[in-house]
Amino acid sequence: MKLGMKAGMKVERMGILPRPKTGSRFSCAFTVLWLPMLLFTMGANAASTSNLSTIAAQCDTTRTRPAANISPAKNPVEARAYWLSGQLAKWPGVDTSGIFKLYYAREGKMTAELRHKITGSDGALTLDVFTGAVPADMATRFKYVTDGVVLALKKTDISKLPGLLKQQLVLVQETSGGEIRQAATLQIAGALDDIYAAAQNVEDLGVTVGRGTTFKLWAPTARHASLCVYPSANGEATSLAPMRFDAATGVWSLTKPRDLSGQYYLYIVDVVDVVDPSKRNIALTPNRVTDPYSISLTADSTRSYIANLNAPKLKPNGWDQLAAPNRVAAQTDMAIYELHVRDFSINDQTVSAANRGKYLAFTEAGSNGMKHLTALSRAGMTDVHLLPVFDIATIPEVGCLSSTMPTIPTPTGDADSEAQQAVTTANAAYDCFNWGYDPYHFNAPEGSYASNAVNGATRILEFRKMIMALHRTGLRVGMDVVYNHTTSSGQTAKSVLDRIVPGYYHRLNGAGQVEQSTCCANTATENMMMGKLMIDSAVLWATAYKIDSFRFDLMGHQPRAVMEALQTKVNSASGRTVNLIGEGWNFAEVENGARFVQASQLSLNGSGIGTFSDRARDAVRGGGAGDGGEALIKAQGYINGLVYDPNALANKAQPISDLMRTADMVRVGLAGTVRDYILTTYQDTKKPLREIDYAGQPAGYASQPGEVVNYVDNHDNQTLFDINVYKLPLNTSREDRARVQMLGAATTAFSQGVAYFHAGIDMLRSKSMDGNSYDSGDWFNRLDFTYRDNYFGTGMPPKRDNEKHYALIKPLLANPAIKPTEQEILWARDTFRDLLKIRASSTLFRLRTTDEIRSRLIFYNTGSTQNPVVIVGHLDGSGYAGASFKEVMYFLNVDKVAQAVELTAEKNKSYVLHPVHTNMEAADKRPAADARYDRATGRFIVPARTALVYVIN
Repeated sequence: MKLGMKAGMKVERMGILPRPKTGSRFSCAFTVLWLPMLLFTMGANAASTSNLSTIAAQCDTTRTRPAANISPAKNPVEARAYWLSGQLAKWPGVDTSGIFKLYYAREGKMTAELRHKITGSDGALTLDVFTGAVPADMATRFKYVTDGVVLALKKTDISKLPGLLKQQLVLVQETSGGEIRQAATLQIAGALDDIYAAAQNVEDLGVTVGRGTTFKLWAPTARHASLCVYPSANGEATSLAPMRFDAATGVWSLTKPRDLSGQYYLYIVDVVDVVDPSKRNIALTPNRVTDPYSISLTADSTRSYIANLNAPKLKPNGWDQLAAPNRVAAQTDMAIYELHVRDFSINDQTVSAANRGKYLAFTEAGSNGMKHLTALSRAGMTDVHLLPVFDIATIPEVGCLSSTMPTIPTPTGDADSEAQQAVTTANAAYDCFNWGYDPYHFNAPEGSYASNAVNGATRILEFRKMIMALHRTGLRVGMDVVYNHTTSSGQTAKSVLDRIVPGYYHRLNGAGQVEQSTCCANTATENMMMGKLMIDSAVLWATAYKIDSFRFDLMGHQPRAVMEALQTKVNSASGRTVNLIGEGWNFAEVENGARFVQASQLSLNGSGIGTFSDRARDAVRGGGAGDGGEALIKAQGYINGLVYDPNALANKAQPISDLMRTADMVRVGLAGTVRDYILTTYQDTKKPLREIDYAGQPAGYASQPGEVVNYVDNHDNQTLFDINVYKLPLNTSREDRARVQMLGAATTAFSQGVAYFHAGIDMLRSKSMDGNSYDSGDWFNRLDFTYRDNYFGTGMPPKRDNEKHYALIKPLLANPAIKPTEQEILWARDTFRDLLKIRASSTLFRLRTTDEIRSRLIFYNTGSTQNPVVIVGHLDGSGYAGASFKEVMYFLNVDKVAQAVELTAEKNKSYVLHPVHTNMEAADKRPAADARYDRATGRFIVPARTALVYVIN
């Protein structure tokens, strides 16, 4: 998602929840009392003709609304107290005086008003004020909870708590006369994690198919749970059966005696829920809900699918023998191409019409897109990372429309017209496009990318065919995973977790409301079973689908300990190293370790998990991810003119020291952003990178280079081409725009650490200046594998996130001199491949450790007397495995004129241009034609706006 921070995600907000279908035989309220008796009367395999209609009525009745007896609360009781364990509770801001009671009500009709007595309760337990020391593990976990009274259940009452958690509970501080001084409900995660600690060892949640079929659902606060089985995706239920509750784990389970593969299922779960403390009381809610561990679903996720993922019919021919390409010996070997499944083929006319935008497009080896990926693989790209491909809530899986269909007109208009965005915006809710950061079911492939979303088997098989096709090109496959939030929470139609265990899976604020700093409903991976769900999900993708690596969206919102446990588990389960990288941004309610040690940039030292670095990214591009208005133009970066080529709005008097400081930050990235590398700064001081300032943080933050992901653009914000349109002077030629783009790519290719590239960076990809194309449809997200168009100037971008910049954007899009021709696009494509070849040619560009970087990488042309438009890096290959060369010298000249650099330490050596530069097929002819090395003086001449490499064999 967003570079650095998040912005505008598409989130579906549900309105009033649907009523039961007209003609349903039983109301929800009646079902609460009657359903358990019916279930036990019918038995686990009931499906006789006489009761089929009854089964269908129960299983197919919509159960997503609160019971009918609920009305708005005059004085809502908020969840301001916390269970620390199965015995202790803490109530922030409350003193120790008075009497503390825990009232309970089975039917959820209890009310509490200050200075009055509780009404509608079925009883109460008196709690003691706890005067001892809170155990260290609890104190650490709940360190964010402010001071207040700690309470304890009496020892004789501890065993009652599991049953009470299935009821409405209100904690009250009252007078000796029973009048309420204060009242609160309690957040339950601490209690559930303590009472049901054994649940973390349950390895088969979800559906397991063997000789029989077993279903397991963790729902410890549910009164009842039952299973509905459907023989088909759309047919009526033929089986309704009660599930058995395990008091040790909180798991409800049921085993059917036969293999039910190919059928579908839902759970009916009766829970007590705090719907919204600002509006409603607590209610008993019977929910018909899919399985959070669903491995597949029918269209639009209405039913979960039953299957054994090891079944031969779900595997393409040769699947079991398929091994991932053996190209990544260390994490720093990774060179990643970030790609969206639909973007890849929807615009590719060489893909069969039925497969465009689908998983199967990757199986068409003769298509332009697959030829492009194959060429990248041969040049040195190791991985394709797919934007989210798990089940997505915001893409219609059946009947979605596209501009290739007559129901949505193909946008037309001038380069700066608003007509194109109007068409795209009008159809955004119905088209087939979304980035996919809207998780619905974490363990199931997205159905809109399958040829048949209705049949749960199809998406499994076709997803595997995609993986197989990519592996056969030599490309490993990574997944962009989004465990930090869900699309919905509470009792809304697309909420899953809260409708099974209300109030547990999401991170809550001090009033018991779901935090939404990530954009949507933040999950609480610090809670045992949410952390387990994330780990189990990653294991499934790595083992059942042979995923090679994961990119974690907003990973900084998750605990480091859970991420490390995930790494251990996924490696063990798959029998190989599965690479983990993610967004380590540090913000919001978890910022600076407020709740736990985060999986963030500054907190992952030594973990081996990589985080995206904004240090060199911002220095290269200019400005920051949150820039708006004229800052988009004024804040030039290292490659697009800072000081040496100011644009119309730039500060013409900007000191040369600003350019030198920025050049140092680019060097930070080239050195892998590791803490302990020593750099001679522009102020002539020698500092470890951790002591160089980056907006109040250490510029160098990683322990080892594999913990850093280098990039200059990705799916978020403007593409590199578009950001350069803002920042380069308007008179910059098309050729130079392409050269600037490749200088940006070169900084990533030459940097120590993981190299990460946005799909299309090699084709000068433009989104017509769209700064947030998450729901901008195919029109603004297209790729052209014919290399004729980069799609700059295809209309004003959608108003949703861009209208505030329209005055800046409009004249730029209207300027025909900016748009590249096929010639520049082809040059960029081939130059990018040459950069990959150079990176792949030597492990010196992919050093494994900080010690190796310290001993083998030095920067020339540093300090206060430097030529600031040229960066020079020297890599010593003596005695290093895979070095290929005794020495490597690389140059980045960002100026629009050639530069000379004299390096006395490099006199009388045998430097020659890297073989890629001298190859007759080299895309950039300038190095071979114009670069010079004078042995006698150590003088190097570097052509304008060129990335250049010399070697000694």
